[in-house]
Parts: sequence; C-alpha cells; structure tokens
Amino acid sequence: MSANNSRAFPLPPLGLNPSSTAQGTTPGSFAPRPELAPGPGGAKTFASPDTPGMPPPSDKTAWDFLPDEWGTEEIPAAAANGPAAPARGAVVFRQGDGTFRRVTYPAGFEPVTQLESARLGVLTPQMKRVAEREPHLTPEQVRDEVAAGRMVIPANKVHLGYQLDPMCIGRASLTKVNANMGASPVSSSTDEEVEKLRWAEKWGADTVMDLSTGGDLDACRAALIRASTVPIGTVPIYSMIIGRKIEDLTPEIILATLAHQARQGVDYFTIHAGVLREHLPFIRDRLIGIVSRGGSLLAKWMLTHGKQNPMYDHWEEICDVMRRYDVTFSIGDGLRPGGLADATDRAQLAELYTLGELTERAWRKGVQVMVEGPGHVPFDQIEFNMKLQRWACHGAPFYVLGPLVTDIFPGYDHITSCIGATAAAYHGAAMLCYVTPKEHLGLPKKDDVKQGCVAYKIAAHAADVALGIPGARDRDDELTKARAALNWEKHFELSFDPDTARAYHDEDLDVDADFCAMCGHDWCSVRISKEIVEFASGKDEDYQRGRAKVSAALTPEQQEILEKRGVLSPDEIHRLASKTRSAVGADAGKAVCHSDHVDADAAKHLQAKRVPLAQVEG
Repeated sequence: MSANNSRAFPLPPLGLNPSSTAQGTTPGSFAPRPELAPGPGGAKTFASPDTPGMPPPSDKTAWDFLPDEWGTEEIPAAAANGPAAPARGAVVFRQGDGTFRRVTYPAGFEPVTQLESARLGVLTPQMKRVAEREPHLTPEQVRDEVAAGRMVIPANKVHLGYQLDPMCIGRASLTKVNANMGASPVSSSTDEEVEKLRWAEKWGADTVMDLSTGGDLDACRAALIRASTVPIGTVPIYSMIIGRKIEDLTPEIILATLAHQARQGVDYFTIHAGVLREHLPFIRDRLIGIVSRGGSLLAKWMLTHGKQNPMYDHWEEICDVMRRYDVTFSIGDGLRPGGLADATDRAQLAELYTLGELTERAWRKGVQVMVEGPGHVPFDQIEFNMKLQRWACHGAPFYVLGPLVTDIFPGYDHITSCIGATAAAYHGAAMLCYVTPKEHLGLPKKDDVKQGCVAYKIAAHAADVALGIPGARDRDDELTKARAALNWEKHFELSFDPDTARAYHDEDLDVDADFCAMCGHDWCSVRISKEIVEFASGKDEDYQRGRAKVSAALTPEQQEILEKRGVLSPDEIHRLASKTRSAVGADAGKAVCHSDHVDADAAKHLQAKRVPLAQVEG
C-alpha cells in the first residue's frame, strides 16, 4: 500500500505494547487496556475486546462476599486515620491504585489464608514473590487482585515448608499451564510419576495435578509434594473410593480424606460440588454423557441414594478443612462436554451457575477459589464460554481443559486443544490444563508430557502477547534480532527448546553460516536484507557474529531428537554426531567445537557437497 494512500483503513484502538521497550514497527496489542483496580471495574483486567452479545463482567467481587460481622468501604485519604468501629478490629490500607480501604472484622481475628491476609491489607511473602515473578505487577496489585478474588496463590502451608516456589493464577498475570499426571491401575509407578513431574517442570508446567487412580496413591502424592517446586493439585474423590464402592461414600469419609491430603501439603483440590440432582435429566440426550470421572461418580451416588450431592450439601464444612491449610478450591466442572455436540448445553450451563454460587460461599469462608471449565467446545463458542464464567463467577480465575475444537484427531489432541486454549486464554481463561497426544488413548509417558507442555506454553505465550501484557514479547523481539543478524548461537539460546532447534538446523547444515539450509546462500532474504545499507535489519551491535563456523557435534539429547523423527538411519545420526573430520578435515584427535572457523565460500561448498539425507523406509 502506498504511504500516501488516502484510503488506508484506521487501526483499532490500541491497548498496551507487549514489548517493554516498544521495539519494532508494530503498534502494540489491539486488546483494550486493563483495568487493574480493586473494585468491580478491575474484572476487565487483561482481556479481549467483547464481541457484541457477550456477557459483561460481573459488578461484584470477593469484597461483596465477606464473612458475617465483617465490613469494608473505600474511604478518602483524609479519613484514612479515622476511628475504628468499637469492639471490632479495623485496618486501613492504601490500595494499588492509590485509594484507601477500611476493613472491620471481629476482634481477635487472625488471617490464615492468602485471601484473608489480602483483605486485611497484609503483603505476605508469597505475594511479594509473585510480584517478582510477574514484573508487570506490584506487590500491592497482587494483594488487591487476591482480595478481589480475581487471583489465587495456591500455597498450602505445609508445602511451603518444602520446595514450593509461590506463583499466582489470575487474568492480571501471565497465563499459566497445568500438567496432569498420575499412576493408573494398569500403568506407571511413583518413581515414574516423580520423573514426569521433573520433566513437566523442565518444560514449563506452572502447576501439576496428581490424578493417580492406582498404585500407592498416598506414597505417590507425598513424593510429588516433597519433590515439586510448583503447586500440586488433586481430585480427592479418587482416594475416597479406593477399596470401597462409590455408594458407600459418606460425609465423614469426604472430610477425613480432604483433611489428610491437606496435611500432606496439597495446594488445590478439584471438588465436583456443582453437579446437582436436578441437573441429571439434562444429560439424557447427550452423545457422550458425563466424561468427568468425579462427575460420573457423584451422579451415580445421587441416583443410588436419591439425595443431593454431598459435596454441595457439606460445602461449608469442606471450606473449614481447606481454610486451615490454605488449600485453594479448583471447583470442578463435572458436567463439562466430552464432545462438540454437547458443548454449551443446558447441563453445562446449569452447573456453571452453581459454581458461581459455590464461589460466593467459599469466599465468605475466606477460602481462595478458581473455577474449572470445558472440555470440548467449537471454536465459535469459546469466547461466550469464557465471558459467561467471568460474569457468573465474578471474575474468579478460570482454569480450562483445552478446549478441543474438533474431535476427529486422536493422537494429535495436543494440537486440536492448544488451538482452543489460545482462544480461551485470550478471551479470559487464567490457566490452561494441557492435553497430550495420549489424550483419550492412554496414560501419557515422558515424551507425551513434553509435547503437551510445549503445545500449551505456545498457547499461553501467544495469548499473553495478544493481550498486551507488558514485557510478554521481549524474548520474541530478542530472538528476531538474533535471527536478523544470522546469529545462530543466540537464536538457539533464546528459543524455548534449544536442543530441538539446533538438531533440526544441523540435520541439513552443520555450519553456522550467514544463511540457512531452507533458502541457501543466494536466496536467503534475511542475508540480503542485512546487506542493504538503508535497512536496520540485522545490524544490532549486540547480535553481531564472526565468520561462519562449524557447529559442535550433536549431543546425545539432540541425536535422540532426530532419531525420534524417523527420517534418519542410525548411520546418518552417527555421521552427524562426528561430522567434523569428514566435513573440514580436522585432526583425528581434535574435538568438534565452535572454534573451527570457515568462511562463507567454504560454508557454501560444504552445503553443496552434503550427502542427501536417508529416505524414510516405506
């Protein structure tokens, strides 16, 4: 388009720039600017523009659901030192936006949970640590988001005594990713689950859920809690029915199991209290019924006994148990759709409204809350689902599985779901539960965990950039500058998975030259742009590199990456690992290293004489 074209279309209103230094030529995010305020307006923190017809943010927050005998009001600065109400405690604190709030509470009350501390204006060590990990937020803003119920810090007091590094989940923060794992009656063991935990942490999981249904559940859970630096969540009903039928479940068993897991240090519980007796008739015509294990078990209990869901009836007692250890609720969506044909149906929505009620009841008890969401949702319905929850649950963090946007790709559901997950996070979800290639097929193995984590880190990061979270695009910009300068070492260093990037590059060209094997020297547009004097491309002083040089031999990990691709023979892999002698005639006793330099002409010569890669056998 001509620079003088008078018909240029105007850009949409701009929000924040995800580059902290406004690098590049792009205008920043088209998402609206966030409203990080203590009151109801802050429910629109980082969020997409609302399509017409979407539910608005709720006009309530956790401040509207205080315990009995509590009171709160925003006050002018001049009244900040006014008298407290008699016979009650009172605190006045400055909020993150500079306004003041007075909170009154029963005399002698001591805060136990992060939510209660936030309500009293206390900056806990965990809030300060969260702000360190979320540099676009101040500790005061973290506290205010927790007090409003829009953010949770899952940090069981017992787990804090081990290796837990506190983190937060909320739409004012970066999008988080959860990895599921757990032993089953037919597969895996405690040692294997701990190994998968470490693997999930390596590949960016922000929390881990232990969904074990077989083996020694207690030992597995304890081992994961002691080993993890991230919050651990569970679905306690699985343990409640080990050795007994679901029909034998009692309130006493429920409360005892929750107390035991809380003492062990579990940071958040999935409790399927929103599945009610009156919702069950809505399931009859579903193509796939109830796909939640917890939801189906409780449905069977209700039909057997002709009574209401015991988790719903005993909610306040459950809250009391969880409050003692500051365990966070992840209120389960037991009626989530298990296929596109059942998405956004009457059963799912009826349960969601109940989850909103349960959120209010938990807040009155001082317990932190996040809410779980669907499952399998067509792409066109994702925004409505996210924003309906924002309204029904008053901005409580939304934790969603996927959602999967198609049902016909078993074996590839980490892809079908991370497409939906990107949209979900952009439209309001705060945490994404990963899906692995083994979803619907079997228990994920170590490499499945990696594939699921990487797919969901992509989804989360893409949403954070689109939302304009300050600094979210900084690493992308740095990698772009390295790529423009054809600085391969820095390119790989900045990538999320350097081993895979290096292995794929060296599969085709084992020289770090001023071009790549995709285009070759003469056709490399990046090289040509860099050579154009009038362009800034590739000229950043911090990213300049020397002459072309032979790259180091592939590490065993990088060799394994290529072997798993199935496109190279063992002989070809071996050749890549010990390539230097044959490629540049190095001495027999000299190790391959980056000090072996060749000039650009030599690099082109090496590329031209490479033996074609082995073909995949049919």
